Amino acid sequence: MTGARLNGVDADREAQLLFRVIDTISAGLDLGRMLQGVATLVTETTATDVCFVHLLDEKGRVLRLHGATPPFDGLVGQIELAVGEGVSGWVAEHGEPVVILDDKAADPRYLYIPALRGEEFVSMVSVPIVTPLGHLVGVLNVHTRARREFTGADVELLRTVAGLVAGAIENARLHRRLAEREEALESFAERIVEWQERESRRLAGEIHDGISQRIVSLFFHLSAAADAIAADPALAAEQVGRAQELAAAALDETRSAIAGLRPPVLDDLGLAASLDSLGHSFPGLDVRVEAADLRMASHVETAVYRTAQEALQNVAKHAAAQSVRIRLTEHSGRVVLEVSDDGSGFDPVEQRSASEPESGVPPPTGLGLSGMRERAELLGGTLELISAPGRGTTVRLGVPFSPPVLPLPAHPGTPGWPARRPH
Repeated sequence: MTGARLNGVDADREAQLLFRVIDTISAGLDLGRMLQGVATLVTETTATDVCFVHLLDEKGRVLRLHGATPPFDGLVGQIELAVGEGVSGWVAEHGEPVVILDDKAADPRYLYIPALRGEEFVSMVSVPIVTPLGHLVGVLNVHTRARREFTGADVELLRTVAGLVAGAIENARLHRRLAEREEALESFAERIVEWQERESRRLAGEIHDGISQRIVSLFFHLSAAADAIAADPALAAEQVGRAQELAAAALDETRSAIAGLRPPVLDDLGLAASLDSLGHSFPGLDVRVEAADLRMASHVETAVYRTAQEALQNVAKHAAAQSVRIRLTEHSGRVVLEVSDDGSGFDPVEQRSASEPESGVPPPTGLGLSGMRERAELLGGTLELISAPGRGTTVRLGVPFSPPVLPLPAHPGTPGWPARRPH
């Protein structure tokens, strides 16, 4: 940019602008404050009246005002333009600058936005904000109240400023995403610990209140039997019989506790066949299962199975349905489970706004919904509830596909290590 002029602004002031922009964008990663500072520097150094910085949204469809000089700084976050809409939208769509010296209204690309008071400004320059790799991140505009003959050097200076800002915007966005991801990981870890604590308390309660009490009673009955063997064989036999009943009950409770951690059917049959077996355990419903034979990490299989189980229980209790369809698919690295019924359905908005309907009957699919959502979030997935009155309900679980963990090969000398063949 050596030797360039901005209507009388010499090269020293241009260099000063660029250095001050670099200082501003290097001062921190607060995107809003940085863009506000850059807009102010641009107007001060280029002798323009206002500066607007519009950033492209994450989907690349909408430009949103993120930086503006007074008196428009209060509009940050409130002004939006679709790509292709207005001068800024045209610049974003075509990646080329636009210079309008006067009579903006005559330009077919111009869009009047009352809040930005375009009638007060005559000349303008709009340049794309592009990263060194060619990624468009936004548009930078300057306006003057008096007519201004913007030159090619003027446009190049603004494009240079925009290029500096583009890299800072990318860094700020990456930093924000990283911070959000770290926060999500911290929250995830906290929920994992809470879930583990809750499961530990539940299992401890089942063992203390059920299994351990039966084992204590079993001990007393066996002791009584041992004492009565010689003197009263009939009493001893009676005590042994009661001990057998207690042992059977303790075994059932032990199996139930284990099943609460991971359904044994998953290890016996696999997820697809387990879902089919689950469907047959609801004789009042016509359950059709379409499940791909997917092999996943055990914790993902358990979550998918539990979600299907909870959804079917809700259908049986609340939906007044006749048939249910369970689909398990894998798409774009995600496992998708859908449980759809032909029941009465409901209005999800009304369900969220009222904890219980006037009848006192729990809302359809309300039971266990929070648990299903929590299970999905713990796996980095989502749970959707789709319903309408008279149109049934669909519960859709989507979680990242996680392949099963393969066992490590045995070490030499341990069982399973292949024997060396004789030469």
